[in-house]
Amino acid sequence: MTVQKLAQHLQKLPRNTRAILLTCIYGLAAGTVAVMFQLAITWFYELTFVKLSTQSTKVFLIGSFLVIMPSGLLVGYLLNSFCKEASGSGIPQLKLMFWKDFGYVPWRVVWVKFLAGVASVGGGCSLGREGPSVQIAGGLASNLAGLLGEPKQNRRNAAAAGAAAGLAAAFNTPLAAMTFVLEEIVEDLNSRFLGSVLLASVIGAFVVYGLIGKQPAFSLADVGSVSWYTYLLVPLVAAAATMVGIVFHKTTLGLRAKRKQFERIPPWSRPAIGAFITWVLGSMIFLKTGHLGVFGLGYEDLSAAMTHQLPWKLAGVLLLAKLVATFACYGFGGCGGIFAPTLFLGGMCGVFLAGLSELAFPLEASDHTVLAVVGMSACLGAVVRAPVTGILIVFEMTHQFALVPALMLGTLISQALSIKLAKLNFYEDILRQDGHNLEHVIPPRDLQTWQQLPVSAIATFQPALALDLGADALRKLLRTHPYQRFPVVVQKQVVGLVRREEIELSLKEDRKPTLDAASWCLPGQSIRELQSKFLESPTGVVVLLDKPQGRVLGIVTLHDLLRAEMSIAKKST
Repeated sequence: MTVQKLAQHLQKLPRNTRAILLTCIYGLAAGTVAVMFQLAITWFYELTFVKLSTQSTKVFLIGSFLVIMPSGLLVGYLLNSFCKEASGSGIPQLKLMFWKDFGYVPWRVVWVKFLAGVASVGGGCSLGREGPSVQIAGGLASNLAGLLGEPKQNRRNAAAAGAAAGLAAAFNTPLAAMTFVLEEIVEDLNSRFLGSVLLASVIGAFVVYGLIGKQPAFSLADVGSVSWYTYLLVPLVAAAATMVGIVFHKTTLGLRAKRKQFERIPPWSRPAIGAFITWVLGSMIFLKTGHLGVFGLGYEDLSAAMTHQLPWKLAGVLLLAKLVATFACYGFGGCGGIFAPTLFLGGMCGVFLAGLSELAFPLEASDHTVLAVVGMSACLGAVVRAPVTGILIVFEMTHQFALVPALMLGTLISQALSIKLAKLNFYEDILRQDGHNLEHVIPPRDLQTWQQLPVSAIATFQPALALDLGADALRKLLRTHPYQRFPVVVQKQVVGLVRREEIELSLKEDRKPTLDAASWCLPGQSIRELQSKFLESPTGVVVLLDKPQGRVLGIVTLHDLLRAEMSIAKKST
Protein backbone atom coordinates (compact mmCIF):
# COMPACT_ATOMS: atom_id res chain seq x y z
CA MET A 1 0.00 0.00 0.00
CA THR A 2 1.38 3.38 -1.01
CA VAL A 3 1.54 6.34 1.36
CA GLN A 4 -1.14 8.12 -0.64
CA LYS A 5 -3.54 5.18 -0.37
CA LEU A 6 -2.83 4.86 3.35
CA ALA A 7 -3.57 8.56 3.79
CA GLN A 8 -6.86 8.15 1.93
CA HIS A 9 -7.88 5.20 4.11
CA LEU A 10 -7.00 7.12 7.28
CA GLN A 11 -9.12 10.09 6.19
CA LYS A 12 -12.17 7.82 5.97
CA LEU A 13 -11.84 6.64 9.58
CA PRO A 14 -13.60 8.27 12.56
CA ARG A 15 -11.60 11.13 14.04
CA ASN A 16 -10.58 9.42 17.29
CA THR A 17 -9.65 6.18 15.55
CA ARG A 18 -7.59 8.06 13.00
CA ALA A 19 -5.77 9.99 15.74
CA ILE A 20 -4.84 6.77 17.56
CA LEU A 21 -3.60 5.06 14.40
CA LEU A 22 -1.58 8.11 13.39
CA THR A 23 0.05 8.24 16.82
CA CYS A 24 0.96 4.54 16.53
CA ILE A 25 2.55 5.21 13.14
CA TYR A 26 4.47 8.19 14.49
CA GLY A 27 5.67 6.24 17.52
CA LEU A 28 6.77 3.23 15.49
CA ALA A 29 8.69 5.34 12.95
CA ALA A 30 10.22 7.62 15.57
CA GLY A 31 11.27 4.75 17.82
CA THR A 32 12.84 2.92 14.88
CA VAL A 33 14.89 5.89 13.70
CA ALA A 34 16.06 6.57 17.28
CA VAL A 35 17.28 2.97 17.60
CA MET A 36 19.01 3.20 14.22
CA PHE A 37 20.70 6.41 15.38
CA GLN A 38 21.86 4.74 18.59
CA LEU A 39 23.19 1.65 16.77
CA ALA A 40 25.02 3.80 14.21
CA ILE A 41 26.77 5.79 16.96
CA THR A 42 27.71 2.63 18.86
CA TRP A 43 29.03 0.95 15.71
CA PHE A 44 31.15 3.96 14.72
CA TYR A 45 32.54 4.46 18.23
CA GLU A 46 33.42 0.79 18.73
CA LEU A 47 34.95 0.58 15.26
CA THR A 48 37.24 3.51 16.02
CA PHE A 49 37.96 4.41 19.65
CA VAL A 50 37.29 1.06 21.26
CA LYS A 51 39.46 -0.80 18.74
CA LEU A 52 42.16 1.86 18.87
CA SER A 53 42.28 1.58 22.68
CA THR A 54 43.63 -1.98 22.31
CA GLN A 55 46.54 -0.86 20.13
CA SER A 56 49.84 0.79 20.97
CA THR A 57 50.09 4.32 22.32
CA LYS A 58 51.32 5.70 19.00
CA VAL A 59 48.56 4.01 17.05
CA PHE A 60 45.91 5.25 19.48
CA LEU A 61 47.10 8.86 19.40
CA ILE A 62 47.39 9.05 15.63
CA GLY A 63 44.27 7.00 14.96
CA SER A 64 42.04 8.85 17.41
CA PHE A 65 43.22 12.20 16.04
CA LEU A 66 42.45 11.08 12.49
CA VAL A 67 38.95 10.09 13.61
CA ILE A 68 37.85 12.97 15.84
CA MET A 69 39.24 15.87 13.76
CA PRO A 70 37.72 14.90 10.38
CA SER A 71 34.49 14.12 12.23
CA GLY A 72 34.48 17.64 13.68
CA LEU A 73 35.14 19.16 10.27
CA LEU A 74 32.41 17.02 8.68
CA VAL A 75 29.95 18.19 11.34
CA GLY A 76 30.84 21.82 10.66
CA TYR A 77 30.43 21.32 6.91
CA LEU A 78 27.02 19.63 7.24
CA LEU A 79 25.64 22.19 9.66
CA ASN A 80 26.85 25.29 7.81
CA SER A 81 26.20 24.02 4.28
CA PHE A 82 22.80 22.40 4.74
CA CYS A 83 21.07 23.14 8.05
CA LYS A 84 22.25 25.32 10.94
CA GLU A 85 19.11 24.34 12.89
CA ALA A 86 20.62 20.86 13.35
CA SER A 87 23.40 22.11 15.64
CA GLY A 88 23.49 21.59 19.40
CA SER A 89 21.22 19.17 21.18
CA GLY A 90 18.15 19.78 19.02
CA ILE A 91 15.66 20.03 21.87
CA PRO A 92 15.44 23.86 21.96
CA GLN A 93 15.18 23.87 18.17
CA LEU A 94 12.34 21.33 18.23
CA LYS A 95 10.62 23.31 20.97
CA LEU A 96 10.88 26.44 18.83
CA MET A 97 9.36 24.63 15.84
CA PHE A 98 6.63 23.18 18.03
CA TRP A 99 5.49 26.60 19.26
CA LYS A 100 6.32 28.93 16.37
CA ASP A 101 5.88 26.66 13.34
CA PHE A 102 2.98 24.47 14.55
CA GLY A 103 5.26 21.43 14.81
CA TYR A 104 6.47 21.63 11.21
CA VAL A 105 10.10 20.45 10.92
CA PRO A 106 11.88 20.67 7.53
CA TRP A 107 13.17 17.34 6.22
CA ARG A 108 16.75 18.63 5.99
CA VAL A 109 16.84 18.92 9.80
CA VAL A 110 16.24 15.17 10.13
CA TRP A 111 18.90 13.85 7.76
CA VAL A 112 21.53 16.45 8.66
CA LYS A 113 21.02 15.82 12.38
CA PHE A 114 21.30 12.06 11.87
CA LEU A 115 24.56 12.22 9.91
CA ALA A 116 26.13 15.00 11.98
CA GLY A 117 25.09 13.33 15.24
CA VAL A 118 26.66 10.00 14.26
CA ALA A 119 29.85 11.74 13.13
CA SER A 120 30.03 13.90 16.27
CA VAL A 121 29.13 11.49 19.09
CA GLY A 122 30.35 8.32 17.40
CA GLY A 123 33.50 10.18 16.36
CA GLY A 124 34.43 10.84 19.98
CA CYS A 125 33.14 14.34 20.76
CA SER A 126 31.94 14.71 24.35
CA LEU A 127 28.22 15.04 23.67
CA GLY A 128 25.09 12.89 24.00
CA ARG A 129 22.72 11.10 21.62
CA GLU A 130 19.46 11.65 23.51
CA GLY A 131 18.77 15.27 22.50
CA PRO A 132 19.49 14.56 18.82
CA SER A 133 17.26 11.48 19.06
CA VAL A 134 14.39 13.75 20.18
CA GLN A 135 14.89 16.17 17.27
CA ILE A 136 15.36 13.44 14.68
CA ALA A 137 12.35 11.45 15.88
CA GLY A 138 10.12 14.51 16.25
CA GLY A 139 11.19 15.77 12.83
CA LEU A 140 10.59 12.42 11.17
CA ALA A 141 7.11 12.19 12.69
CA SER A 142 6.36 15.74 11.52
CA ASN A 143 7.36 14.89 7.94
CA LEU A 144 5.47 11.60 8.08
CA ALA A 145 2.39 13.54 9.16
CA GLY A 146 2.78 15.67 6.05
CA LEU A 147 2.94 12.59 3.83
CA LEU A 148 -0.24 11.32 5.49
CA GLY A 149 -2.14 14.49 4.70
CA GLU A 150 -1.64 16.69 7.77
CA PRO A 151 -1.15 20.37 6.85
CA LYS A 152 1.86 22.32 8.13
CA GLN A 153 -0.24 24.13 10.73
CA ASN A 154 -1.40 20.88 12.35
CA ARG A 155 1.75 18.92 13.15
CA ARG A 156 2.27 19.64 16.83
CA ASN A 157 0.74 16.32 17.80
CA ALA A 158 3.08 14.45 15.46
CA ALA A 159 6.18 16.34 16.65
CA ALA A 160 5.37 15.78 20.34
CA ALA A 161 4.54 12.10 19.84
CA GLY A 162 7.68 11.53 17.79
CA ALA A 163 9.86 13.30 20.36
CA ALA A 164 8.46 11.14 23.17
CA ALA A 165 8.96 7.91 21.23
CA GLY A 166 12.49 8.95 20.28
CA LEU A 167 13.53 9.71 23.85
CA ALA A 168 11.88 6.54 25.14
CA ALA A 169 13.89 4.53 22.61
CA ALA A 170 17.13 6.45 23.24
CA PHE A 171 17.10 6.04 27.02
CA ASN A 172 14.84 2.98 27.35
CA THR A 173 12.70 5.14 29.65
CA PRO A 174 9.05 5.57 28.51
CA LEU A 175 7.78 7.33 31.65
CA ALA A 176 10.63 9.83 31.69
CA ALA A 177 10.21 10.43 27.96
CA MET A 178 6.54 11.25 28.41
CA THR A 179 7.13 13.63 31.32
CA PHE A 180 10.07 15.33 29.62
CA VAL A 181 8.13 16.14 26.47
CA LEU A 182 5.22 17.48 28.53
CA GLU A 183 7.47 19.37 30.97
CA GLU A 184 9.98 20.86 28.55
CA ILE A 185 8.52 21.01 25.04
CA VAL A 186 4.75 21.27 25.65
CA GLU A 187 5.21 22.87 29.11
CA ASP A 188 1.96 21.41 30.43
CA LEU A 189 1.67 18.07 32.25
CA ASN A 190 -2.11 18.19 31.73
CA SER A 191 -1.90 19.01 28.02
CA ARG A 192 -4.32 17.70 25.42
CA PHE A 193 -1.26 15.99 23.91
CA LEU A 194 -0.96 13.75 26.99
CA GLY A 195 -2.69 10.74 25.42
CA SER A 196 -0.71 10.73 22.21
CA VAL A 197 2.58 11.39 24.01
CA LEU A 198 1.92 8.51 26.41
CA LEU A 199 0.97 6.10 23.62
CA ALA A 200 3.99 7.06 21.51
CA SER A 201 6.33 6.64 24.52
CA VAL A 202 5.06 3.11 25.08
CA ILE A 203 5.50 2.25 21.40
CA GLY A 204 9.02 3.71 21.42
CA ALA A 205 9.85 1.51 24.41
CA PHE A 206 8.46 -1.57 22.62
CA VAL A 207 10.62 -0.78 19.60
CA VAL A 208 13.83 -0.61 21.60
CA TYR A 209 12.86 -3.72 23.57
CA GLY A 210 12.32 -5.60 20.33
CA LEU A 211 15.46 -4.43 18.52
CA ILE A 212 18.00 -4.08 21.33
CA GLY A 213 16.55 -5.65 24.47
CA LYS A 214 14.86 -4.51 27.63
CA GLN A 215 17.99 -4.17 29.74
CA PRO A 216 18.41 -0.87 31.64
CA ALA A 217 20.99 1.63 30.44
CA PHE A 218 23.12 0.99 33.53
CA SER A 219 23.55 -2.27 35.41
CA LEU A 220 23.65 -1.87 39.18
CA ALA A 221 23.88 -4.29 42.04
CA ASP A 222 20.74 -4.38 44.16
CA VAL A 223 20.67 -1.45 46.55
CA GLY A 224 20.12 -2.75 50.06
CA SER A 225 19.70 -0.80 53.27
CA VAL A 226 21.11 2.70 53.19
CA SER A 227 22.88 4.12 56.24
CA TRP A 228 21.76 7.34 57.87
CA TYR A 229 25.15 8.82 56.94
CA THR A 230 24.07 8.67 53.34
CA TYR A 231 20.94 10.75 53.84
CA LEU A 232 23.06 13.34 55.61
CA LEU A 233 25.34 13.42 52.57
CA VAL A 234 22.55 13.55 49.98
CA PRO A 235 22.02 17.34 50.35
CA LEU A 236 25.77 17.92 50.02
CA VAL A 237 26.07 15.77 46.90
CA ALA A 238 22.93 17.28 45.36
CA ALA A 239 24.22 20.81 45.99
CA ALA A 240 27.66 20.02 44.58
CA ALA A 241 26.22 18.31 41.47
CA THR A 242 23.89 21.27 41.00
CA MET A 243 26.85 23.64 41.07
CA VAL A 244 28.60 21.49 38.45
CA GLY A 245 25.48 21.75 36.29
CA ILE A 246 25.30 25.53 36.73
CA VAL A 247 29.00 25.90 35.85
CA PHE A 248 28.40 23.86 32.70
CA HIS A 249 25.31 25.95 31.88
CA LYS A 250 27.00 29.33 32.25
CA THR A 251 30.36 28.46 30.69
CA THR A 252 28.71 26.87 27.66
CA LEU A 253 26.40 29.84 27.12
CA GLY A 254 29.35 32.19 27.53
CA LEU A 255 31.42 30.31 24.95
CA ARG A 256 28.47 30.25 22.52
CA ALA A 257 28.15 34.02 22.83
CA LYS A 258 31.87 34.58 22.24
CA ARG A 259 31.90 32.13 19.32
CA LYS A 260 29.76 34.50 17.30
CA GLN A 261 32.53 37.09 17.59
CA PHE A 262 35.20 34.78 16.12
CA GLU A 263 34.79 36.24 12.63
CA ARG A 264 38.28 35.21 11.52
CA ILE A 265 37.54 31.53 12.18
CA PRO A 266 35.28 30.04 9.49
CA PRO A 267 32.02 28.74 11.02
CA TRP A 268 32.47 25.30 9.41
CA SER A 269 35.77 24.78 11.24
CA ARG A 270 34.63 25.74 14.73
CA PRO A 271 33.26 22.33 15.81
CA ALA A 272 36.74 20.94 15.11
CA ILE A 273 38.13 23.19 17.87
CA GLY A 274 35.92 21.47 20.44
CA ALA A 275 36.93 18.11 18.95
CA PHE A 276 40.63 18.98 19.31
CA ILE A 277 40.21 20.02 22.96
CA THR A 278 38.38 16.75 23.63
CA TRP A 279 41.16 14.78 21.92
CA VAL A 280 43.87 16.44 24.03
CA LEU A 281 42.04 15.89 27.33
CA GLY A 282 40.76 12.43 26.45
CA SER A 283 44.15 11.23 25.27
CA MET A 284 45.86 12.47 28.43
CA ILE A 285 43.34 10.65 30.63
CA PHE A 286 43.52 7.47 28.54
CA LEU A 287 47.31 7.32 28.55
CA LYS A 288 47.39 7.79 32.33
CA THR A 289 44.46 5.58 33.33
CA GLY A 290 43.31 3.50 30.35
CA HIS A 291 39.79 4.99 30.49
CA LEU A 292 37.94 6.48 27.50
CA GLY A 293 35.26 8.32 29.48
CA VAL A 294 36.09 11.76 28.10
CA PHE A 295 35.32 10.59 24.58
CA GLY A 296 31.76 10.05 23.36
CA LEU A 297 29.00 9.19 25.81
CA GLY A 298 31.23 7.89 28.59
CA TYR A 299 28.57 5.41 29.75
CA GLU A 300 31.08 2.56 30.20
CA ASP A 301 33.09 4.52 32.75
CA LEU A 302 29.93 5.80 34.42
CA SER A 303 28.67 2.22 34.80
CA ALA A 304 32.05 1.24 36.23
CA ALA A 305 31.86 4.10 38.72
CA MET A 306 28.41 3.05 39.93
CA THR A 307 29.51 -0.58 40.37
CA HIS A 308 32.55 0.45 42.46
CA GLN A 309 35.10 -0.40 39.76
CA LEU A 310 36.43 3.16 39.43
CA PRO A 311 38.60 4.85 42.12
CA TRP A 312 37.02 7.97 43.55
CA LYS A 313 40.07 10.12 42.78
CA LEU A 314 39.89 9.10 39.13
CA ALA A 315 36.20 10.03 39.19
CA GLY A 316 37.20 13.56 40.18
CA VAL A 317 39.72 13.78 37.33
CA LEU A 318 37.18 12.48 34.80
CA LEU A 319 34.64 15.01 36.12
CA LEU A 320 36.91 17.96 35.41
CA ALA A 321 38.10 16.70 32.03
CA LYS A 322 34.59 15.81 30.84
CA LEU A 323 33.26 19.19 31.96
CA VAL A 324 35.82 21.10 29.89
CA ALA A 325 35.48 18.80 26.88
CA THR A 326 31.68 19.01 26.87
CA PHE A 327 31.34 22.77 27.10
CA ALA A 328 34.05 23.08 24.41
CA CYS A 329 32.23 20.72 22.03
CA TYR A 330 28.83 22.32 22.59
CA GLY A 331 30.08 25.89 22.85
CA PHE A 332 32.02 25.72 19.58
CA GLY A 333 28.91 24.62 17.69
CA GLY A 334 29.07 20.83 17.75
CA CYS A 335 26.16 18.48 17.17
CA GLY A 336 25.06 16.51 20.22
CA GLY A 337 23.02 16.61 23.39
CA ILE A 338 23.64 17.33 27.05
CA PHE A 339 21.75 14.49 28.74
CA ALA A 340 24.62 11.98 28.67
CA PRO A 341 27.32 14.51 29.67
CA THR A 342 25.32 15.94 32.59
CA LEU A 343 24.48 12.45 33.85
CA PHE A 344 28.18 11.60 33.62
CA LEU A 345 29.24 14.77 35.43
CA GLY A 346 26.68 14.32 38.19
CA GLY A 347 27.50 10.64 38.63
CA MET A 348 31.24 11.29 38.87
CA CYS A 349 30.58 14.12 41.32
CA GLY A 350 28.61 11.73 43.54
CA VAL A 351 31.30 9.02 43.34
CA PHE A 352 34.05 11.51 44.15
CA LEU A 353 32.24 12.95 47.17
CA ALA A 354 31.29 9.47 48.38
CA GLY A 355 34.94 8.40 48.30
CA LEU A 356 36.02 11.61 50.00
CA SER A 357 33.35 11.21 52.69
CA GLU A 358 34.42 7.63 53.36
CA LEU A 359 37.59 9.01 54.88
CA ALA A 360 35.41 10.26 57.75
CA PHE A 361 32.24 8.10 57.62
CA PRO A 362 31.84 4.34 57.13
CA LEU A 363 29.93 3.88 53.86
CA GLU A 364 28.71 0.64 52.29
CA ALA A 365 28.56 -0.19 48.59
CA SER A 366 24.87 0.75 48.49
CA ASP A 367 25.67 4.16 49.93
CA HIS A 368 28.13 4.89 47.13
CA THR A 369 25.54 3.89 44.54
CA VAL A 370 22.85 6.11 46.07
CA LEU A 371 25.13 9.15 46.14
CA ALA A 372 26.18 8.55 42.53
CA VAL A 373 22.61 8.45 41.22
CA VAL A 374 21.63 11.45 43.35
CA GLY A 375 24.45 13.36 41.66
CA MET A 376 23.20 12.26 38.24
CA SER A 377 19.65 13.39 38.90
CA ALA A 378 20.69 16.66 40.53
CA CYS A 379 23.08 17.71 37.75
CA LEU A 380 20.60 16.87 35.01
CA GLY A 381 17.80 18.61 36.93
CA ALA A 382 19.88 21.75 37.43
CA VAL A 383 20.54 22.10 33.70
CA VAL A 384 17.23 20.94 32.22
CA ARG A 385 15.00 22.16 35.10
CA ALA A 386 12.51 19.27 34.67
CA PRO A 387 12.24 17.78 38.18
CA VAL A 388 9.85 14.90 37.46
CA THR A 389 11.95 13.82 34.50
CA GLY A 390 15.11 14.01 36.60
CA ILE A 391 13.71 11.50 39.08
CA LEU A 392 12.08 9.16 36.60
CA ILE A 393 14.93 9.01 34.11
CA VAL A 394 17.48 7.80 36.66
CA PHE A 395 14.97 5.41 38.24
CA GLU A 396 14.05 3.85 34.88
CA MET A 397 17.68 3.69 33.74
CA THR A 398 18.69 1.76 36.86
CA HIS A 399 15.43 -0.13 37.68
CA GLN A 400 16.10 0.42 41.41
CA PHE A 401 13.04 1.52 43.39
CA ALA A 402 15.08 1.88 46.58
CA LEU A 403 16.77 4.94 45.06
CA VAL A 404 13.56 6.99 44.79
CA PRO A 405 13.52 8.61 48.30
CA ALA A 406 17.08 9.88 47.92
CA LEU A 407 16.36 11.01 44.35
CA MET A 408 13.36 13.02 45.52
CA LEU A 409 15.36 14.72 48.28
CA GLY A 410 18.21 15.49 45.90
CA THR A 411 15.82 16.87 43.28
CA LEU A 412 14.21 19.25 45.77
CA ILE A 413 17.62 20.66 46.67
CA SER A 414 18.72 20.81 43.05
CA GLN A 415 15.64 22.72 41.91
CA ALA A 416 15.73 25.19 44.80
CA LEU A 417 19.41 25.96 44.25
CA SER A 418 19.35 26.10 40.44
CA ILE A 419 16.40 28.51 40.39
CA LYS A 420 18.42 30.87 42.60
CA LEU A 421 21.52 30.66 40.40
CA ALA A 422 20.03 30.63 36.90
CA LYS A 423 16.84 32.40 35.85
CA LEU A 424 16.11 30.07 32.91
CA ASN A 425 16.95 26.49 32.12
CA PHE A 426 19.64 25.63 29.60
CA TYR A 427 17.30 25.21 26.63
CA GLU A 428 15.44 28.47 27.23
CA ASP A 429 18.73 30.33 27.58
CA ILE A 430 19.86 28.86 24.25
CA LEU A 431 16.72 30.19 22.56
CA ARG A 432 17.06 33.61 24.20
CA GLN A 433 20.71 33.82 23.19
CA ASP A 434 19.72 33.07 19.59
CA GLY A 435 17.12 35.85 19.66
CA HIS A 436 13.97 33.74 20.08
CA ASN A 437 11.20 34.55 22.55
CA LEU A 438 8.43 31.99 22.82
CA GLU A 439 4.99 33.45 23.41
CA HIS A 440 2.42 30.91 24.61
CA VAL A 441 -0.94 32.47 23.88
CA ILE A 442 -3.96 30.99 25.70
CA PRO A 443 -7.01 32.55 24.02
CA PRO A 444 -10.58 32.55 25.33
CA ARG A 445 -13.01 29.88 24.19
CA ASP A 446 -15.21 31.86 21.78
CA LEU A 447 -14.16 33.73 18.66
CA GLN A 448 -16.04 36.95 19.45
CA THR A 449 -14.31 37.41 22.81
CA TRP A 450 -11.02 36.54 21.16
CA GLN A 451 -11.37 39.21 18.48
CA GLN A 452 -12.13 41.84 21.12
CA LEU A 453 -8.86 41.20 22.94
CA PRO A 454 -6.20 43.94 22.64
CA VAL A 455 -3.33 43.52 20.21
CA SER A 456 -0.95 43.45 23.18
CA ALA A 457 -2.23 39.93 23.99
CA ILE A 458 -0.30 38.42 21.06
CA ALA A 459 2.45 40.98 20.40
CA THR A 460 6.16 40.37 20.82
CA PHE A 461 7.55 43.05 23.12
CA GLN A 462 11.25 42.47 22.50
CA PRO A 463 11.65 43.38 18.81
CA ALA A 464 15.01 43.53 17.08
CA LEU A 465 15.32 47.06 15.69
CA ALA A 466 17.57 48.35 12.93
CA LEU A 467 18.84 51.58 14.52
CA ASP A 468 21.75 52.03 12.14
CA LEU A 469 21.89 51.17 8.42
CA GLY A 470 25.68 51.13 8.33
CA ALA A 471 27.34 47.96 7.02
CA ASP A 472 28.90 46.94 10.36
CA ALA A 473 25.66 47.49 12.27
CA LEU A 474 23.66 45.49 9.71
CA ARG A 475 26.12 42.57 9.85
CA LYS A 476 25.85 42.53 13.62
CA LEU A 477 22.04 42.63 13.36
CA LEU A 478 22.01 39.59 11.08
CA ARG A 479 24.53 37.76 13.25
CA THR A 480 22.67 38.27 16.51
CA HIS A 481 19.04 37.90 15.40
CA PRO A 482 17.42 35.16 13.26
CA TYR A 483 14.39 37.22 12.15
CA GLN A 484 13.37 37.85 8.54
CA ARG A 485 12.17 41.48 8.94
CA PHE A 486 13.32 44.36 11.14
CA PRO A 487 11.66 47.70 11.92
CA VAL A 488 13.96 50.58 10.97
CA VAL A 489 13.99 53.35 13.57
CA VAL A 490 15.49 56.78 12.89
CA GLN A 491 15.34 59.49 15.58
CA LYS A 492 13.01 57.29 17.64
CA GLN A 493 10.44 56.96 14.84
CA VAL A 494 9.70 54.02 12.54
CA VAL A 495 10.56 54.84 8.95
CA GLY A 496 9.97 51.41 7.43
CA LEU A 497 10.81 47.71 7.52
CA VAL A 498 13.84 46.00 6.02
CA ARG A 499 13.90 42.36 4.91
CA ARG A 500 16.80 40.03 5.78
CA GLU A 501 17.34 39.16 2.12
CA GLU A 502 17.51 42.84 1.23
CA ILE A 503 20.14 43.46 3.93
CA GLU A 504 22.28 40.57 2.65
CA LEU A 505 21.95 41.81 -0.94
CA SER A 506 22.77 45.41 -0.01
CA LEU A 507 25.90 44.29 1.84
CA LYS A 508 27.07 42.37 -1.23
CA GLU A 509 26.37 45.31 -3.52
CA ASP A 510 27.77 47.89 -1.05
CA ARG A 511 24.66 50.07 -0.94
CA LYS A 512 21.93 51.14 1.46
CA PRO A 513 19.07 48.63 1.79
CA THR A 514 15.67 49.43 0.31
CA LEU A 515 12.93 49.81 2.92
CA ASP A 516 9.33 48.56 2.81
CA ALA A 517 6.45 50.61 4.16
CA ALA A 518 5.56 49.91 7.80
CA SER A 519 2.02 49.36 9.06
CA TRP A 520 1.40 50.22 12.70
CA CYS A 521 -1.22 49.97 15.42
CA LEU A 522 -1.71 50.87 19.08
CA PRO A 523 -1.60 48.28 21.89
CA GLY A 524 -5.21 48.97 22.89
CA GLN A 525 -6.63 48.28 19.44
CA SER A 526 -8.52 45.01 19.06
CA ILE A 527 -7.37 41.90 17.26
CA ARG A 528 -10.27 42.42 14.83
CA GLU A 529 -8.75 45.80 13.90
CA LEU A 530 -5.34 44.17 13.64
CA GLN A 531 -6.65 41.77 11.01
CA SER A 532 -7.51 44.67 8.72
CA LYS A 533 -4.03 46.12 9.31
CA PHE A 534 -2.51 42.95 7.91
CA LEU A 535 -4.51 43.41 4.73
CA GLU A 536 -2.76 46.78 4.32
CA SER A 537 0.70 45.48 5.23
CA PRO A 538 2.90 44.37 2.32
CA THR A 539 5.27 42.56 4.69
CA GLY A 540 3.01 40.60 7.03
CA VAL A 541 4.32 42.62 9.99
CA VAL A 542 2.55 45.30 12.04
CA VAL A 543 4.59 47.52 14.37
CA LEU A 544 3.13 48.25 17.80
CA LEU A 545 3.56 51.92 18.85
CA ASP A 546 2.75 53.57 22.16
CA LYS A 547 1.07 56.44 20.23
CA PRO A 548 0.92 57.68 16.62
CA GLN A 549 4.47 58.45 15.47
CA GLY A 550 5.64 57.26 18.90
CA ARG A 551 8.26 54.81 20.09
CA VAL A 552 8.22 51.13 19.18
CA LEU A 553 6.76 48.79 21.81
CA GLY A 554 6.79 45.56 19.83
CA ILE A 555 5.72 43.85 16.65
CA VAL A 556 3.01 41.43 15.55
CA THR A 557 3.54 39.11 12.61
CA LEU A 558 0.91 37.36 10.54
CA HIS A 559 2.40 34.13 11.87
CA ASP A 560 1.69 35.29 15.45
CA LEU A 561 -1.95 35.88 14.56
CA LEU A 562 -2.36 32.55 12.76
CA ARG A 563 -0.67 30.64 15.57
CA ALA A 564 -2.95 32.20 18.18
CA GLU A 565 -6.08 31.57 16.09
CA MET A 566 -5.02 27.95 15.58
CA SER A 567 -4.90 27.64 19.37
CA ILE A 568 -8.47 28.85 19.80
CA ALA A 569 -9.60 26.59 16.95
CA LYS A 570 -8.11 23.61 18.76
CA LYS A 571 -9.72 24.61 22.07
CA SER A 572 -13.14 24.89 20.50
CA THR A 573 -13.04 21.40 18.97
